[in-house]
Amino acid sequence: MLNAELVQQQSDKSTRNDGSDNYPIVDMTPTFPPASSTYGGRAKDHDGQYIAMEDGPDGPVPFSSEDAGYAPSIVSSVMTAEGLADPSGFLIICWVVLIGDMNRGVLFPIMWPLVQDLGGNSVWLGYAVGAFSFGRIIASPGLGKWSIDHGYSKTLVMSTSVMLFGCLLFAQVYRIGSLFFLVFSQVILGVGSATLGVTRAYVAEITATRERTTYIACLTAVQYGGFTVTPFVGSLFIYLFQDQRYKVGFFVFDQYSAAAYFMAVLCVVALFLLMTGFQARYRSKPAMKAKKSSRTMERDEVGGRITWFGLTTYNATLLGCMLLNVSTKGSIGSFETMGISFAQSHFDLNPAVAGTIVSICGAIGVISLLSMGHLGKFLTDVQMIIGGITVCALGIIGFAPLSSVVNGADNATWKYIMGIFMIYGIGYPIGHTAVIGLFSKVVGRRPQGTLQGWFASSGSLARILFPVMSGYIAQYDDITTVFIVLFVNLVISNCFVAINATTLNALST
Repeated sequence: MLNAELVQQQSDKSTRNDGSDNYPIVDMTPTFPPASSTYGGRAKDHDGQYIAMEDGPDGPVPFSSEDAGYAPSIVSSVMTAEGLADPSGFLIICWVVLIGDMNRGVLFPIMWPLVQDLGGNSVWLGYAVGAFSFGRIIASPGLGKWSIDHGYSKTLVMSTSVMLFGCLLFAQVYRIGSLFFLVFSQVILGVGSATLGVTRAYVAEITATRERTTYIACLTAVQYGGFTVTPFVGSLFIYLFQDQRYKVGFFVFDQYSAAAYFMAVLCVVALFLLMTGFQARYRSKPAMKAKKSSRTMERDEVGGRITWFGLTTYNATLLGCMLLNVSTKGSIGSFETMGISFAQSHFDLNPAVAGTIVSICGAIGVISLLSMGHLGKFLTDVQMIIGGITVCALGIIGFAPLSSVVNGADNATWKYIMGIFMIYGIGYPIGHTAVIGLFSKVVGRRPQGTLQGWFASSGSLARILFPVMSGYIAQYDDITTVFIVLFVNLVISNCFVAINATTLNALST
């Protein structure tokens, strides 16, 4: 059906002069790439609209249109078909993203007991958590630029190798007994997992704009699952190796190092997949620019307006999306820092139980993310951002009135479960993923590697500032103040989105 429509469109090409972009123009020549195709040599041009697949070691694989019943230009085209242009590549990208954030999730229930055993307090916990994001923030822009200049494959192999090294370093932290070494290993892990911008750019380039939020949501579901669902793995290692220590040659396995060695094995699997089954993409300069549709010209006109503070509306929108990323990522970063200690001090829960609760609510959050495609049929990205942030803010402020167990409080465990459910199960996954989808749509067909790198860095900046801030406030004031600050932060963010909803919708369609 689609093939027939495209053939008919090609035959009617000369009669269509209305600038409509409802249907793609496809060259039906028997060779690939066709003469008028935007595919070409591997030019590293930042103005390219389309991308070409990286050839394998034996060169391009010949294709016969008889194999699938479609013209080669349809099958090979990236941006002219619905769905994914490279399903196997997408799955490998998902695995890389998964293990990147599993380094947060698996170590989530381990971090606070480890800091305590090393003689640290909540301030050191904030530094340890923030160090991971510090590594990401210094590496993300460079990796984004590297992916444009050298391709995704080399970039991801290099970063995953660094991640493997970081896992091995973390496994030695308790053995060395230094809080400074813990912070250093977290920085290396952050550098190795600083590929969120790279992976999001890859997904943006293999999906059509109208379906991008759906696939970005799938990628974010994997990332979110890595962070929020896998704490049970860390809890399992605490349970199995508590007060136990086994030495096998150089390797020492205990409740802290076993999780790190487990992550190292997953990194080795990722390297194998990247080097044997992944074909990266290179951006290629188009032979000629297509005529802009009326919708695109209207969007360019809106984006080119100058704001009162001197930036174009387009640049101001990108900055606003990055600030939204800071706001939402920072809030979840604070819970990453204080979640286990809060569960202990206010609900008398041990780290294994608290980690399991977060894992269950995180699994629900993954389901929420996978439903984003369905929600997108009824709600815009802006509406999902406002709704998600609202639920997250209500979940946070619900913790503020609670007193600690030391002060004689007997808080019901369901209150902790309900708050974590609102934050991890509904609010953050939907609101933050909609921010990512909005940013990607605003960027449009421009090269996304560098911009997505800066976007990821803004989130990493939040995961540095907010955890450290939370640690200091909890140490020298009270954790209730942390919840109030986070609530106000999210309310201000929602006001920004509501006020600028018209512009955000115009630039993301």
